[in-house]
Amino acid sequence: MKGTQKLHELGQSVWLDNITRDLLNSGTLRRYITDLSLTGLTSNPTIFDHAIKNSSHYDSAIRSKLSEGKSGETLFFELAIDDLAQAADLFRPIWDRTNGVDGWVSLEVSPLLAHDTASTIAAAKELHAQAKRPNLFIKIPGTREGLPAIEETIFAGVPVNVTLLFSREHYLAAAEAYLRGVERRIAAGLTPNVGSVASVFVSRWDAAVVNQVPAQLRNQLGIAIAKRTYKSACELFSSARSRRIYNEGGRPQRLLWASTGTKDPAASDVLYVKALAAPLTVNTMPEGTVKALADHGEIGEILPSDGGDSEEALSQFAKAGVDIEALAATLQDEGAKSFVKSWNELMSVISAKTEVLKKAS
Repeated sequence: MKGTQKLHELGQSVWLDNITRDLLNSGTLRRYITDLSLTGLTSNPTIFDHAIKNSSHYDSAIRSKLSEGKSGETLFFELAIDDLAQAADLFRPIWDRTNGVDGWVSLEVSPLLAHDTASTIAAAKELHAQAKRPNLFIKIPGTREGLPAIEETIFAGVPVNVTLLFSREHYLAAAEAYLRGVERRIAAGLTPNVGSVASVFVSRWDAAVVNQVPAQLRNQLGIAIAKRTYKSACELFSSARSRRIYNEGGRPQRLLWASTGTKDPAASDVLYVKALAAPLTVNTMPEGTVKALADHGEIGEILPSDGGDSEEALSQFAKAGVDIEALAATLQDEGAKSFVKSWNELMSVISAKTEVLKKAS
């Protein structure tokens, strides 16, 4: 049995953190669904930047949209939605079979809106309506300004993938925004069953402290943060507040482990996958990590619902001079800036391709 199937049978969803037109057109994504137990997919500006920049697969579509007078951000979102609509259709049988628990794809609002609440809400509603797919999450960053946008978007009935969460506190703030949105729907007589995941980034913690901590603490911080966060999630899932929502027909906002590709070449290529196996969660992985898991991944013990040794491990990092709270804020801020950088590069790539294709036509 492949490692991906083992993880799926344990109760964790295996998602791919990648999308390209070639993955779709070649039948590779369809094969991954069949052969590797893949049940969902995530995307971000960096993924689309690489996909469009490093191939000619989008050229004919760009030409077509140019002839319709499209350009820049509008042109990009149409390209992205074309891809994600195809992917959503491939995952739709899973979405139907699981009654909307699994089988999702994700599209991010413009990273330029990370600190603009009103524009984020408007963009989320517009993009979801444009895609016309019920199994499409709109990704909204869990920044301070993003939190009210998450609440309003959930209240509007638009499924949300909360991104750029790095700590237990980030997660709990995002979960609170989700719960408020659902509770407002219940009060308004609306269905509380609006899909959502909360994406906690893992490996960036270890990359951030690699030169600050002793060798014996390397590649352990991200996992300790994840364990601590999982404990809080389990407590929230079983709380009286959550149970009231379940009784009205609502569902838990699942935890999603993001940034789970191993950065350290000396560490296991399935380090974060093996450590973070847990039911009712998602792990979205780079393509190489999915293949490695299928090939030689062994799933160990299930993530402990009480956080295991996370606090003891985190105390060791505190002794080594790591300020967890300050680093979480830095990582979230740097993550938002990184997506803005990728977005600007993506717009430049589209602009350059547009000029080349115009001259060639």
